[in-house]
Amino acid sequence: MYDLQEPFRWIADVTVTEVFESGVLDLPDFYFTGDDYRYHFEPEAKERFLDLLRERFNSGVSYKGRVFKWDTVVEQKAVELSRYLIGRSSSIDFSEPSPIPSRVDSQRIRRRILRLSQSDAERLGIRRSTLCHLRAKARSASSFKIYRKTLGGIELAPQRRP
Repeated sequence: MYDLQEPFRWIADVTVTEVFESGVLDLPDFYFTGDDYRYHFEPEAKERFLDLLRERFNSGVSYKGRVFKWDTVVEQKAVELSRYLIGRSSSIDFSEPSPIPSRVDSQRIRRRILRLSQSDAERLGIRRSTLCHLRAKARSASSFKIYRKTLGGIELAPQRRP
């Protein structure tokens, strides 16, 4: 059986992870109905999730030397699959393009932020308020973004024990 859903399931999986980590969705956004034993979205929560999923599918990815949106890549893969099924192509490759996770709030970065002294941060050009904000985010379980300039300073900072 050929299924175009599986090679691209990760797009929805990553979106689900991000909406819960960011707080866009939380348990109060769901309700349980006893008649079918399933949880359902509140309509407003469903819209928020679908907006983020659309955004993910509209993000760019490098494929065949150009940048395409994921929805265009899925369409191209459907064409490739159809050519393969009718015998116009001898092979099909679902491994390309492969997703490249771009998360910057790794445990290593979180530890570096928490170990960074105020004086080292100032030498790197990181303000006191920025360091305070980053420390609060690093202590939380949710994901967060770090500006490239700040991230470069954190990665270059001397490592210290807490």
